[in-house]
Amino acid sequence: MANKVENNYKVNPEKVRLETDQGIAESEERKWGLPLKDVYKHGLAFYKDKEGKALHLSYEDRLKLVAYTQQTSHGPLDVNSAPPLGVLDVIGRDRRAAWQALGQISQIQAMAGFIHTLDRLCPLFKPYLEAIQKDLEDKKQQELKKEEEERANLELQNRIMLEKQKQQSTKITEEQQVQRIKDALNAQTYEQFLQYAQLQYPGNFDQQAILIRQLQDKHYQQYIQQLAVDQRLANSNIKDAADDKENDNANDKEKEVKDEPVTVTDCNLNETGDVPSTDSKSMQTTEKTETNEYIEEPRVDENTDDEEGFLSVEAVRMWTRGDIVKFKSSAQEGGGRLTVGHGETITVRVPTHPRARCLCWEFATDNYDIGFGLYFEWSKSPTTEVTVHVAESDEEEEEEDEEEYPIPDGTFHEYTIHGTRVDPERGCRRERPAAGTARPLTSLVVPVYRRDCHTEVYAGSHTYPGEGVYLLKFDNTYSLWRSKTLYYKVYYTQ
Repeated sequence: MANKVENNYKVNPEKVRLETDQGIAESEERKWGLPLKDVYKHGLAFYKDKEGKALHLSYEDRLKLVAYTQQTSHGPLDVNSAPPLGVLDVIGRDRRAAWQALGQISQIQAMAGFIHTLDRLCPLFKPYLEAIQKDLEDKKQQELKKEEEERANLELQNRIMLEKQKQQSTKITEEQQVQRIKDALNAQTYEQFLQYAQLQYPGNFDQQAILIRQLQDKHYQQYIQQLAVDQRLANSNIKDAADDKENDNANDKEKEVKDEPVTVTDCNLNETGDVPSTDSKSMQTTEKTETNEYIEEPRVDENTDDEEGFLSVEAVRMWTRGDIVKFKSSAQEGGGRLTVGHGETITVRVPTHPRARCLCWEFATDNYDIGFGLYFEWSKSPTTEVTVHVAESDEEEEEEDEEEYPIPDGTFHEYTIHGTRVDPERGCRRERPAAGTARPLTSLVVPVYRRDCHTEVYAGSHTYPGEGVYLLKFDNTYSLWRSKTLYYKVYYTQ
């Protein structure tokens, strides 16, 4: 026996002997997959629940299991300290005898003995324990899943908090930038606004401060909107330049035009002279005013075919601004004031200029709205001078009475565009020539709609689609009794 123990020791000197409590506990845990104490606890509960029902044991087996439980709970039996038994307590004597027969085994050994005996006597114990083990694993998995969800929620909350902090920081930075812009603008305009406020409310400092604050806020909004308009115009110019590079002849012509000073022409006045700027800003007033820009898509006359050589018409850029009183005064001084009678249509014919690339216009009225539309006539005009025509519509295309209005440069119309009876509220589709007459092809750029130009100045610009004549129509045919006073300006710009 000694040799056998010695040989085992040489094979694995670090192995814990099974006779020790630690070795027994580790062996049982490997076998059942649970700690020994947990297996004993579940085994004892199984025995108490199933004994007499699914479990039927002999008297000797029950004595042995009870002895193991007593040894586990109280240790080895001490006869001197044990309470005395009755004379007729036969079961008590048998139990003490079985307990005393276990001798000095430890609690670990008693628990292992109870489990082995129960497993040997009841085949249902092992599946029962496996079910408990699986249930514990499921609970553990659920706990792990719950911990992962809580960790994910915590990470999400932290991410949301960081994003909110970042947005708050960005908002603070934007607010600081806005405040710096406002401070710079206020520093430039404070004296001007102060003088204006003193004229409006002399001696009333509170009202002056309120008015100055309102003017400063409005000036900031106008500045931001003007930047947006300038950016759109710059992008449009870049796109036009890229298109021009595709044609060599257009490239050469562009270089020749850029070598010469550009003449900006106010069609209400005479030529203003040579200016070095070519940035399409001559259509804007010297003061930055509040603008609301929008784009109206053109519609081409169905008679215009690609085989005729006509190019497509680009969209129109249109906006409004609020300095209507100053605009009316400036337009009237330049001769841009007309009266559109009730039931009449005024057509302003503006030929394209050979040294310009864009047409710009502004208009306003007194007290009431008016219809406005824009057409492009694909015809070569022998002159670049602007003419104004008045036409009155009658029933069944009767011949109209026409009037000619000279403009300040002394020119008169050479070609009359007749009015129509189309309601400006529904818009106008296209120009229809009179029967039996050869009329140039016309593209609809902006449909005729009623514009609230009595409340703000309407302005717009359009890039030349080619050589021809622009027709600016101011339609008052829907008004049966009321005439309209029109103020307008027309510009050429590159």
